[in-house]
Amino acid sequence: MTNQPAPAPLLIACALGIERLALRTGDRSGAGGPVTFVRTGMGPRAAERSVTRLLAGPAPAGTAVLATGFCAGLAPGMHPGDLVVAEETRDPRGTVPCVGTELLVKELVRLLPGRTVHTGPLTGSDHVVRGPERSDLLATGAIAVDMESAATLLAAVRTGERPVAAVRVVVDAPEHELVRIGTVRGGISAFRVLRSILPAFFEWHRSLLLPRR
Repeated sequence: MTNQPAPAPLLIACALGIERLALRTGDRSGAGGPVTFVRTGMGPRAAERSVTRLLAGPAPAGTAVLATGFCAGLAPGMHPGDLVVAEETRDPRGTVPCVGTELLVKELVRLLPGRTVHTGPLTGSDHVVRGPERSDLLATGAIAVDMESAATLLAAVRTGERPVAAVRVVVDAPEHELVRIGTVRGGISAFRVLRSILPAFFEWHRSLLLPRR
């Protein structure tokens, strides 16, 4: 009988306490390997510091990283509770391609039939985006924006080769703008969606552990 190598862990990163609460109360069974949840704090600097510290420390090589939480949709017609699966994350410091986007979309559609799933570039910002700035970011090709995903994934790949992804739930959209992102008003549905999608993250992680053909 051959010894199987220990599966690479999964690190799921979010910024806000309410995002952490949604993840903590979700279905955490069915993980394909060790899973760590981390609340990085708000903003790109906090996300970068937190993820770099975790991955540069005792974290095993190849730890997969998935950034999640809420985001602002940029395209007209987006609604709170819609899902965004990033094909790449980008900010002024660089672009990071995501792995397994198609699988994540498939699993999210299976988990939440009827829920809209958007795919495309997810851009980073160091502040809450409002009003006309949405149109400027949309013109770059991005479909959504948040403050931590790009920094999280950039920090992750800078500390070593590893699979990364970002899945966000729209809580703020052009026709549904929030007064404050932290209140998650109109985001009750977004909270419920985030709480329900952990199995998709675990399936994504399991797929990374399968031998490549």
